[in-house]
Amino acid sequence: MAPATQFELAQPPNDAISALAFAPGSSSRLLISSWDKNVYLYDTLASSGTPEEGGHGTLIRTFEHRAPVMDVCFGASDDEAFTAGMDWTVRRLDLETGELSVLSKHAAPVRRVVYSREHSLLISASWDSTLHIHDPSNTSLTPLTIPLPGKPHALAASPSKVIVAMTSRLVHIYDLSALTTALTSQSDVPPAPWQQRESSLKFLTRAVAAMPSDAGYATSSIEGRVAVEWFDASAESQARKYAFKCHRTAAAADGADVVFPVNALAFHPTYGTFASGGGDATVALWDAAAKRRMKVYQKFPDSVAALAFSADGRYLAVAVGPGFETGMEDYTGEGRAKVLIRELGETEALPKGKAK
Repeated sequence: MAPATQFELAQPPNDAISALAFAPGSSSRLLISSWDKNVYLYDTLASSGTPEEGGHGTLIRTFEHRAPVMDVCFGASDDEAFTAGMDWTVRRLDLETGELSVLSKHAAPVRRVVYSREHSLLISASWDSTLHIHDPSNTSLTPLTIPLPGKPHALAASPSKVIVAMTSRLVHIYDLSALTTALTSQSDVPPAPWQQRESSLKFLTRAVAAMPSDAGYATSSIEGRVAVEWFDASAESQARKYAFKCHRTAAAADGADVVFPVNALAFHPTYGTFASGGGDATVALWDAAAKRRMKVYQKFPDSVAALAFSADGRYLAVAVGPGFETGMEDYTGEGRAKVLIRELGETEALPKGKAK
């Protein structure tokens, strides 16, 4: 079995990183969005210099925006991407030509974007408490607006559902087929959520990730906890949901835990295990079905801001930078943003006792 390796990406963003995304068809094509108003496209395996000159990988292209970019995702191909802007806009990026076009404009900053390849839909979530549903392949359709009962903070799509986590512990789950129908018919009546739930976590949701198996999702909070839930509404299935403490350190003085936010979650595309990243500068791997921690990686230089697995599950990208854990006085992310790429060992993310 080949040992796991890890390297730092050359030419990282100049300020805090908001999101990472690997291409659907390439395990080395990586997009990064940043508070420095740019989106960066890398080939993580092609190197233009020696490791001594500052990391691995090659920066292919930079896409300048008018305001900080809060999120980025790939679209239908490795040459299409979408961004969520602090300037209220949802943009499409042609990664081949460099062209940027506005798909829709919200009435407040756009927090998250997610693309469903199964339904060819782009969903954006804004702090104006709405979702916009777009069909990027048919721009003649007016984006569908869905009002939300709270400000959205996290968004994720499974093969058939999209999960929206909001303030006041609100979670709405929408059926993607129903969203497609409503958008295509240009209905004036927004579709109702497939399910409405209250989060299992008492504090603000920071991240949500959907199981690739389409069975459920995980959420994380600012208070060092993660919850795992299933879509199936039966009593038997709902009895399986659970939450656990993580990303905490024991304080030396009184023994009380120092609690950190869990900023990022990402499911492995094949094995059903997931990674969590926190303000304690650590990343952990979890077996969702067995309810056990598989691994904690060596501490990173700063707070973990974002995580992403490559589509083949071979690589894990980890974005780090200073968080707000010690307050906002004299805060600067300039020069401290880093991206580490870890090549996983063959069984590193495989649940114990399971064959490949």
